[in-house]
Amino acid sequence: MSIVRIAALILIAGTIAAQQPPAQPAQPAEPPAPVAAVLENYKPVTAERLKKPEDGDWLMVRRTYDGWGYSPLEQVTTKNVQRLFPVWEFSTGMVSGHEAPPIVNNGVMFVATPGNQVIAIEAKTGKPLWRFRRPFADGAIVPHPTTRGLALYANKLFFAVGEAVLVAIEAKTGKEVWTAKIEENKNGYYTTMAPLAVDGKVFVGASGGEFGIRGFIAAFDADTGKELWRTFTVPAPGEPGSETWPKGDQWKNGGGSVWVTPNYDRETNLLFVGTGNGGSWIGDKRPGDNLYTASTIAVDAGTGTIKGHYQYTPNESWDWDEVSPPILVDFKRGGRLYKGLIDVARDGYLWFLERSSGRVSFVEGKPFVHQNVFKSLDPETGRPDVDLARKPGTGKLADFCPSLWGGKNWPPIAFSPKTRMVYIPANENLCGTLIGEEEVPYTPGSRFIGARNTTYLVPGADHVGEVQAWDVDTGRKVWTHIYPTSMNWGPMLATAGGLVFTGGTNDRMFHAFDAKTGKLLWQFPTNSGVTGQPVSFMVDGKQYVAVQSGWGVDAVAMQAVLNRARPGEFPEVPQGGAVWVFAVK
Repeated sequence: MSIVRIAALILIAGTIAAQQPPAQPAQPAEPPAPVAAVLENYKPVTAERLKKPEDGDWLMVRRTYDGWGYSPLEQVTTKNVQRLFPVWEFSTGMVSGHEAPPIVNNGVMFVATPGNQVIAIEAKTGKPLWRFRRPFADGAIVPHPTTRGLALYANKLFFAVGEAVLVAIEAKTGKEVWTAKIEENKNGYYTTMAPLAVDGKVFVGASGGEFGIRGFIAAFDADTGKELWRTFTVPAPGEPGSETWPKGDQWKNGGGSVWVTPNYDRETNLLFVGTGNGGSWIGDKRPGDNLYTASTIAVDAGTGTIKGHYQYTPNESWDWDEVSPPILVDFKRGGRLYKGLIDVARDGYLWFLERSSGRVSFVEGKPFVHQNVFKSLDPETGRPDVDLARKPGTGKLADFCPSLWGGKNWPPIAFSPKTRMVYIPANENLCGTLIGEEEVPYTPGSRFIGARNTTYLVPGADHVGEVQAWDVDTGRKVWTHIYPTSMNWGPMLATAGGLVFTGGTNDRMFHAFDAKTGKLLWQFPTNSGVTGQPVSFMVDGKQYVAVQSGWGVDAVAMQAVLNRARPGEFPEVPQGGAVWVFAVK
C-alpha cells in the first residue's frame, strides 16, 4: 500500500530519517509493584489457543485466523449499548496514527503505538505494568509512522518496529529477548504490519513499495528469531510468474509490498497474503501483468511455497494495491456453498473468491463505490476489461474513480456469522488523476514512483465516508450509513450482541450501529480521531470494548484534500494517542 499521496505529501513525509532521534538501547520501565499479580498469573499463548481462542480473550489482530474481527461476547447488546461508558482511558504519550488493536490475554492488555512503543496494561483497571520503547535508529527511513499491532505466542509478544526489525519481548517483564533484521532499512524497507504467529513461526512482511523494494513475506522461529523461509511477491527469472515481467531487471524493484497481517486457513495450512502495487507506479514502465502485485497469494505456512493466487488488477497503474487480506467466509451462490474468500478492495470492487488447497478462483465481483475504470469483468476469470482512456501512462494524464486511496483502504472489514453480513468502512465521491513521468531513476532508499497525482472531491458530493453492510449469501448491499462531513478511516468490529463498532471520522466519535439495520445506537467523543482497530474482551465475567484513538497518517492527508476542496466544512482533528476502554454501567 504505497502511502505517498502526492497531493498531501508534505503532511506525511516529514517523519523520514533526519527527524528521528539517535539510537539508544531499549529500556523498559520497571513494573509498578501494586499490579504485578496479574503478570504473575499470565497464561501462555499456545498454538491451540490461537486456533480456538477463549471467548473473553483477543489474542491476535483480528481475534481469529479467519480475519472476521468478530467477538462472540454478547453482554453488550442493542438494548443496553446506550449505557456504554468509559471505565478508563490511558494516554500513550505519542501522536500520529494509532492503528493497532489492544491485544488481551487473561486480563493483560498489550498495546502497540507509533514511536516503536509497546505498553502492558492491566485490562480491568488501566494501570500500567511495563512500557517498552525502541528509539528509532539514526537515519531510519519510516515514512508511515504507525504500527498495526502485535502477535502473541508462548510467553513472548512479537513487534515489527518501523525500521524493519522484528523484536521478541518477554510478556511478563517487557524485556527484549531477541531481534531479527527483516530487511535493510536504508534501502527503503520498513514495517507497519502486525506479525502473525502460527505453530511456533512468526510471519512478517515489508512495506516500502514507494522506494522500489521487492516485496516478500518471511517466517521466523518464535524461540530464536532465526529466519526459516522468505518468499518474494515478485518472481525472479525462471520462477513461476516471471514471464509476467518481460522487461529486463524491472522485477528487482517491482514492489508488491506486504503491509497488512495475512489471514490463515487452519485446514490447508495456507496464509492468504495481500500484496501492494508495482514499482514504479505507471504500468507502461513495466509491461506485463506483473505477478504477484495487487494480488492475494496463498502461501504454504510450512515451506513458503506459493500455492495459488488471484490478481485483481493486472499491470496495476492507479496505486490500487490490494494489501488487505481476504477474510475466510464460506458463502452460498445459486444453491452451492463455496469455501470462500471475500476481499473489499482498493479498486472499488467487492470480490467473492473460492479457496482450496491451492488455487484461488473467481466467483463474483461488483463495485461497492462508484468505479469508472473497469468496463466489465470476465465472467469466468474476473479479469477486468479496462477503459484505457482511464489508465494513466507516461506523459498521459488519466482521470479515474475511486481515487488512489481506494473505495476502502487498509482498515479491515468485519463479518458477523449471526447476520451473515460483512461490514465495510468505505469512502465515496473521491476521484483522482495520475500522469507518469518520462524518467524514473532508481536509487536505493529514494522514492521510486515516477508519477504526479491529484485527488479531488466530486462536485456536488453530499458525503464521503460510509459504513456499508453486505449479505455474503446474496451478494447484495443491505444498508448504508453515510457521514455527511467526514471521510471514514475506521476499522470494524462485529459482536454477538448484534452490534458493529467503528470510528474513523473527524468528529472524534466512536460509534456503535445495529448490525441488522444500520441504525446508529451510540457514539462517544474521544480525544482524537479513531483509526485503531476495536476489540472486545472479558475480565471477571464483565464484557469490555476497547479501542485506540489517535488521528494521523493517511487520514490527515485525506482531511487536507477535503479542506482544500471545501474550506471549513470538514472539522480539524486534534492529535494525541490514547487507549479507551468501555463497559455498560
